[in-house]
Amino acid sequence: MREATKIIPVREQIADQLRSDIISGELAPTTKLNEQQLANRFGVSRGPVRDVLLQLTKEGLLVAKNNCGVSVNSVLTPSMQELMIDIRRRIEVFAISQLKGKLSEMDFAELEDILDRLQDAFDAQEFNEVTKADIDFHRYLVHAAGGDELTNLWYPIVLRMRMNYKRISQPKDCVDEHRAILDALRANKINVATTALRANIK
Repeated sequence: MREATKIIPVREQIADQLRSDIISGELAPTTKLNEQQLANRFGVSRGPVRDVLLQLTKEGLLVAKNNCGVSVNSVLTPSMQELMIDIRRRIEVFAISQLKGKLSEMDFAELEDILDRLQDAFDAQEFNEVTKADIDFHRYLVHAAGGDELTNLWYPIVLRMRMNYKRISQPKDCVDEHRAILDALRANKINVATTALRANIK
């Protein structure tokens, strides 16, 4: 079931746009951000912008330095990227292990909707939307398994990884990988779901 359209607060809209700009590379690593320029861009005062910059700093996309302001974080080194992948995989394997018999038909419907979004985004070649749908799918599972506590541990790792994400897959492969995870969970086959998850996180 698709949710009715909901009003998204201005801060969330700004945060979402800046995340997209950073992950897509439109805002390159080490780019310095100016509060007033961003306030002008989004037609708001500097207060909401300051809040968003603080939020994205906590998420690891931005870095704040004394007397230097806020800038886009640098790209991870290959060794750090491998470490992030390993940590993310461990968190999500743990999450899957907590989901045996836990997901409802409503949960599966929500996950199906996310896969529809993923397919639609590929079809439209909207790769920022592909990334959002991909993250949303995994975040749904992590949150279902461990609530905000586990999600808050996982989310900054995923966003940081995405800053220099180089894995290229065919749309069918990407959707099929997520479908395999979902089908295994629906069948309550946790070992199969774990194997499918490991194949997806690379």
